[in-house]
Amino acid sequence: MSTAAASSPAAYTGSAAIALTPEALRAHWQGHRRLTRRVIEAFPEDQLFTFAVGGMRSFGVLALEMLSMAAPMVRGSVTGEWETTFDRAPRPKAELLKAWDESTAEIDALWGQIPPARFQETTTAFGQYTAPLYELLLYCVDNEIHHRGQGYVYLRALGITPPPFFERE
Repeated sequence: MSTAAASSPAAYTGSAAIALTPEALRAHWQGHRRLTRRVIEAFPEDQLFTFAVGGMRSFGVLALEMLSMAAPMVRGSVTGEWETTFDRAPRPKAELLKAWDESTAEIDALWGQIPPARFQETTTAFGQYTAPLYELLLYCVDNEIHHRGQGYVYLRALGITPPPFFERE
């Protein structure tokens, strides 16, 4: 295979990884999800949906945003149907954690149904975001990391030491 063909996304057949296999991407994301779950757990119940700094949204609201994207992104990747409604009403921490766990399990259950070549296909998610699927999935990961960082700031402002950011097991 020529160098040009080897570096072309169109040359990807699913049998060799360009940079990261689909399974490695899923495992990486799930590591972030485990850490974000620990950040949710660290919040006092009465501060999860009420505490914010500098006009930003509460961490509970941010966690609901993450939930509205994660499993729906993977589900849409498999089915082509993009859920655009999500209940973002505040809820007890136990319910938020339950929804987080259900979302995590759904990602795991659906991930293997995404054909490897699909990661390179351009798609429009949620009727408005057009990009190759791998970019849309990476956006979900990036968004989670960004909002988790806000959660770290909130926890520190509340006098709570957040979980180490590098511990994703």
